[in-house]
Amino acid sequence: MSKDDDFVQAYLINGEPSLLLISTGNISNLALEVLIKSNLQLISDAFLQSRFVELTFNSIVIHE
Repeated sequence: MSKDDDFVQAYLINGEPSLLLISTGNISNLALEVLIKSNLQLISDAFLQSRFVELTFNSIVIHE
């Protein structure tokens, strides 16, 4: 899990490890915790389809 674009570049080059990218910009730790907890099942389901998943304020993006 990362908010850092460097991990995206490493994933694109190596294809591993699985990556959850958090694309929310600057938010408080509490807001981040609430966002992850409220989407945990959707995030888990997304990883059944892909190894690269992105969480935004409004959606979960499944990258191929």
